[in-house]
Amino acid sequence: MNSQATCEKLIVHTTSPAETRLWAARLAAYLQAGDFVALCGPLGAGKTCFVQGLGAGLGIDGRITSPTFIIIRHHRGPLPLCHADAYRINSSEELEAAGLLEYLSDSVVALEWAEQVPEVWPEQYFLVRLDFANEGRRLELSGRGQRPNQIISELSNAHSGN
Repeated sequence: MNSQATCEKLIVHTTSPAETRLWAARLAAYLQAGDFVALCGPLGAGKTCFVQGLGAGLGIDGRITSPTFIIIRHHRGPLPLCHADAYRINSSEELEAAGLLEYLSDSVVALEWAEQVPEVWPEQYFLVRLDFANEGRRLELSGRGQRPNQIISELSNAHSGN
């Protein structure tokens, strides 16, 4: 992960997969081609569930499943989604060889297990940390860069207004 500290942070607790997907769809409403979403957290914390919400928010039809064994799935839609998984990756070179960074020109890229390959993160990114909390999940959304931080700030202001 890059040395520049993230400024904005939004912490949300969800109590169901549907609620986790809803928060992802809220983020997706702000995303554009070239955005990189790094998803971090333990096994079963909801990373794929979050990406399903991103896909729904981006207008992608069809089922979104974990790309653990194929590494990258590209979903077509009004704004395409590149869903990648670094769980079984041994090096960032392996992920780059699979074409991950090539998708940044025309897609939103969501990378599960992103903490395993921080060297592939672009200069600006959205960071979503997911973890278990009581009967649900704890989502911590933050960003690096002016645009990601502005978006997290807007999401945070909308959330505090509820």
